[in-house]
Formats: sequence, C-alpha cells, structure tokens
Amino acid sequence: MKTVNSKHWISNALEAGAGILRLAPNWVPRKYCVPGRRIKLHPDDYYALGGDRGGIDERWLSSTTPADNGPLTAPHEGLSFVVFEDGATTQKMLLRDAVGELKGALVGERIWKEHGCWPMYSKFFDNKGPLPLHIHHRDQHARLTGQIGKPEAYYFSPQVNNYGGDFPYSFFGLNPGVTREQVRRCLLDFTKGDNKITNISKAYRLEVGTGWDIPPGTLHAPGSLCTYEPQKASDVYAMYQSLVGDQVVPEELLWKDTPADKINDIDHLLDVIDWEVNLDPDFVVNRFMRPVPVMPVDEMESRGYIEKWICYKSEHFSARELTVLPGRTVTIKDDAAYGMIMVQGHGAMGVWQIETPTMIRFDQLTHDEYFVSETAARKGVKISNPSTTDPIVMLKHFGPGPMPQVR
Repeated sequence: MKTVNSKHWISNALEAGAGILRLAPNWVPRKYCVPGRRIKLHPDDYYALGGDRGGIDERWLSSTTPADNGPLTAPHEGLSFVVFEDGATTQKMLLRDAVGELKGALVGERIWKEHGCWPMYSKFFDNKGPLPLHIHHRDQHARLTGQIGKPEAYYFSPQVNNYGGDFPYSFFGLNPGVTREQVRRCLLDFTKGDNKITNISKAYRLEVGTGWDIPPGTLHAPGSLCTYEPQKASDVYAMYQSLVGDQVVPEELLWKDTPADKINDIDHLLDVIDWEVNLDPDFVVNRFMRPVPVMPVDEMESRGYIEKWICYKSEHFSARELTVLPGRTVTIKDDAAYGMIMVQGHGAMGVWQIETPTMIRFDQLTHDEYFVSETAARKGVKISNPSTTDPIVMLKHFGPGPMPQVR
C-alpha cells in the first residue's frame, strides 16, 4: 500500500467519498497491559509487534495524535490513515496530513480557525485487568513538557463487552477528607512495594451501557470493561500507583511527562492533582453519564433510528450512539464533522459500504471506520440497513465546542 502526501490526492478521495473518508484500523500496544481480546483482532495478532512492545489492547479512532510509548514507539504509532482504493491500487495518507491540506473543508471552519487541527480522538481501550491509578495533566502542567492536557470520557458499549474482564470496577478521585500529606506519603512509598494509594480512593462498579467523564487532573484507575474513550488530542499521563495485582509499575512512569527540573519533586506531582475535582462530594452526580436521547424516542423510532448522547459533559469533545433500525433507510444531519466506528450490523453510508467485522488481522483493511466532513454532515448522511433483523449501531465522536445539534 503506497503512502501519499498530496492535496490533489486527498481532495479527489474526499470527492469520491462524497465528503466521507475511509480510515484504516490503528492498533496501539502498551507494554504494561494484557489484552482483553474484545477489539476483534485475530488471536495470533495481539502481540504482532513483539513481546518487547507489549500486547495490543487499544485501537485509536480518527487520530491525528501520535502515541507515546517510549523509545520503541514506531514513527506513525497512534496516527490514523485515510485509505482510498482505485481499482487494484490502494493508497494511504495520514489523517493528520489530510486535515492539514483540507483544513476547514474537512473539520469545519470553526474548528480549523480555533485549533488548526483535529483536536480530539477516540479509542477502544481493552485491558484484561485494571490499570494503575494514574492522572492526565491539566494544560498548565502538560505545557511544561510541550504538551497539552487531556480530559477524557468513557462509554462501555454493550457490543464490545461480552465479558467484564478480571476487575470491572474503576477507582475515581479521592475519599472525602483525604489530605495532601496522605497522598504525599503514598508517593514517597512508590519504590517500597505497594504504596496503597487506592486505600484513599474509591472504586465504583462499572455498568455496561453507561459512562463517566474524567477531567484532567483526576486520579483514576480504569477497570477491565472494554471502553470507548473520546478524549482531547494528547497522550500525557503519569502513574501514581506502584503495584497492581502482581504487576510492579516502573518508577519512571511516576515521573512520566514531568519536566527535568521537577524530577523527584513530590510537590510537583501533588500540584498536578485537581483537588477540587478529586474531593468533590458529588463526584457521581457530576461525572457519571447515562445515555440521553437526542429527541423523544418514539419520534426517532417512527423515522427509523434511535440516537443518544453517550459522552456529553466535556467542552472538549462529545459522542453519540446511533442505531438504525432493521430494514430502514434514514438521513442523519449534523452540524459538525465527526469520526465514527461501527459496532454492530452492516449496510451502506453514503457511497460507502459499512460493516462490523467479526475478526481483523493486524494489517487488514476494514469498512468499519470513517471520518465525515462538516459539509457532508450538514448536507445529511444517508444510511441504509438491509437486514430485516439486525440493527446498525455506530459510535460518533465530535470535536470541541457546543454539542452538535441533530437537524
């Protein structure tokens, strides 16, 4: 497959796709993770990059953000590719470069003028066990290492959660009354075995079909459900927990994304924490999300679909779940560009076929992921479901700003 970098090529691809670009699967390994095997990779491919890279437990979606996996990180790791097939020839181009060439014609004039890029991505995170309690920096701390902060959100899609993994509970925030000195003691004990920081946090049982909003600066230890995660375009983080089960967390990850002059400065790590959010007595009320229909359900069903907000508490991104009922054809109009991923069913979307693969080889192309330009979204995307029994279900991730309206 040939890589290209040409405005003429990407303009032709966008025109041929009637304003919709097809994306290739984008697999990301994590050395410290054990795959949950729910993101449809072939069983032989979860360690396709080698044992020293770790298992593949993430698929990044509509990403213009490189993954940060240390010195072994591949040049394009984490970056999505646009693919276009012209007869027997298949060519590809980084979505990041496509956005740079097409600008507002792809992502919309507002987002291009305000951000100069596509400023979010989503992912499937699929770990067999829980992650360590960790944090994503706020802008003021991420900026110290030339990065941006990372808010994120979770949705536990039923279609990718046929089992719950080893620990379907997540720790969020800190217990009421926890002090800075208590957290300091845990961080000072990081190299002494189990620093027991989850003793001062709180675990919540995860519920399929719901989600959580996680602002930057929030301590969190994601559980083992397979998670759809819209987030700001960043891969900044630091691990605050030293032992998860039998797995020791390297001290270097405690100081990840810390500026050189702050290494070994525990007060810096304490400042990274957003204490107001972590000690919020109404954390569940403010951060838990159940799906919210975009309009009355009976009205949508009469039109052949059901659409719900699934991530809606962040100004940096939002996400919806669209279901097209069996045997129906609908035209969905949105007022902003978005990426999408299929999780159930098959059919047609504009000029493209769409389908939900059962199993994907590491280098295989699919017809389950696309990027819809703002022009196409505003004009309306026609989706047809030929099945008489199986719905089409897709997840749609939008950029920052007011939540896009369905028109």
